[in-house]
Amino acid sequence: MIFGWFNAKESKNFGAALADYYLSGMKFDQVKRSLKQNDKKQKEVLVQVVNRVVSFKEKEKLNIYKKAQLCNAFKWRLLEAGLERSHVDELTAWLVRGL
Repeated sequence: MIFGWFNAKESKNFGAALADYYLSGMKFDQVKRSLKQNDKKQKEVLVQVVNRVVSFKEKEKLNIYKKAQLCNAFKWRLLEAGLERSHVDELTAWLVRGL
């Protein structure tokens, strides 16, 4: 029973998939530019990200550990894709607040 609390496999997979969705929606060359230039596209993609998060939260009960694992997977996938750390930190903080 308590071991289920630490089973964050689905959360990790979702975090990585969420980062992949963000990257595909923003197109990699656009992400390298400043956020102000892509503000409209950024908002559109983030609305879809919010919808995916809400849907996932309805299916999966997230405790603090699972939330941390989800956000960690999201953050590292974006960093591995070559995004600037400041941009990734901002997106991850936004995701944490949304969970």
